Amino acid sequence: MNKYDLHSHTVFSDGSLSAVALIDLAIERGVTHLAITDHDTVAAHLQLAQNKDCYDGDKICIIKGVEFSAQWNNMGVHIVGLNIDVNSPVIETAVAHQTQLRVQRVKTIAKKLMQRGFPDITEGAMKLAGDGQVGRPHIAQHMVDEGLVPSMAQAFNKYLGAGKVGDISSVWPDLEQVVEWIKVAGGVAVLAHPSRYKMTRTKRRRLMADYSDAGGQAIEVCAGNQVPGVAEEMAAICEEFDFHASVGSDFHNPDYQWVRLGQYPKLPKACRPVWELF
Repeated sequence: MNKYDLHSHTVFSDGSLSAVALIDLAIERGVTHLAITDHDTVAAHLQLAQNKDCYDGDKICIIKGVEFSAQWNNMGVHIVGLNIDVNSPVIETAVAHQTQLRVQRVKTIAKKLMQRGFPDITEGAMKLAGDGQVGRPHIAQHMVDEGLVPSMAQAFNKYLGAGKVGDISSVWPDLEQVVEWIKVAGGVAVLAHPSRYKMTRTKRRRLMADYSDAGGQAIEVCAGNQVPGVAEEMAAICEEFDFHASVGSDFHNPDYQWVRLGQYPKLPKACRPVWELF
């Protein structure tokens, strides 16, 4: 029986999981179809392409993907691109663009934190990111390492999470632009974890309408660490807007015990799986 995980991440920055290690873990967990969807980069897929014998293709099917940062109504949202051509010129340009924006964003967050009395975190965060895409988790980890906050959870709860001083979304491209990138690259656009965005049901419905108008084809119905009832709510949205449904753990790191690779709620029977579009 096939088991899909269409939203998972490697961890290049601290070396905890390479693409090969992620695939090995997926096979161990019984995953048969794995989409590696790192934030604003396809580096994992480019590396795998250079060593095609690094995993057993009979045991697992690797679906090429990416997770782009976008904004809608000045709010940050994530759009997953599945089954994309990672060598497409539009993906190469998009990744370069997002990389530049990520560096700009870290510098902006650093300035805002300095206004709160913190030292400049830019260099420390960039060092932790290494060759990977720099983001808020690197800032949080650096703050913990330097004793500026007691935990990553507190770094996000007080300074980096939604609505806090370090929540900078205005740098990202509009949702419509990101969906267009994915479509031009031959992929399927999936709105990631819609229930996690802090908005009213009315506002979420406007997001869905705009996303549909932009050409979005699917939403993530089942995600890791998802509370009961959300899958059914998202399934109803799929029916209303004629979306296909995606599933994924949103796995980031083996140290995050609350999100395990290959684990998410069961997809409601009424949903049309996104892999029908591949």
